[in-house]
Amino acid sequence: MRANRYVRLTVTALLASTWAVLTPWAWADPSPPPADPGPRVPAVARAWPVGTHPVVLRGWEPPATVYAPGHRGVDLSAPAGTPVRAVAAGRVSFAGRVAGRGVVSVELAGTDLRTTYEPVGASVQEGDEVEAGEVVGVVEPTGSHCPTACVHWGLLRGDTYLDPLSLLPPWLLHRGPSRLLPVLGVPSPG
Repeated sequence: MRANRYVRLTVTALLASTWAVLTPWAWADPSPPPADPGPRVPAVARAWPVGTHPVVLRGWEPPATVYAPGHRGVDLSAPAGTPVRAVAAGRVSFAGRVAGRGVVSVELAGTDLRTTYEPVGASVQEGDEVEAGEVVGVVEPTGSHCPTACVHWGLLRGDTYLDPLSLLPPWLLHRGPSRLLPVLGVPSPG
């Protein structure tokens, strides 16, 4: 009894599969490719702005509209006095105070992108050329909107905010600890 039921179910499944393959709608053109996910950002960064792999206290939360709530950057854990480095080569487009906070903005070379760092006491001036990894200032002890000391790292293309983590290449973004593994069958150096 059980075997007959199994055979009937198997035959039904095979017939349904065959019918699906042989019907005209199964031969229709595949669905169109998904819509463009949005503006692409080249992974031009060669280092994190602070530390080697800081804790992201708050990620990028794009607003639904220009004036809607959201988080237009990422907050990276960094104690006051931590050096803030340019993530890529570029030209300093602003170094000063905005609403009481120190802000440094760098236009990234060869792109239409601009990064911002705050609250940062600038060690550079507007017009300075900076290299990737060059110190542009230090994290200020006050003016942060984080529950602990942090630097807010932003990315813009024109007036459009983008996720600054997209500047980081995957090997830098997801890097884990280095591990040395034993090499078997190779003699030790003499």
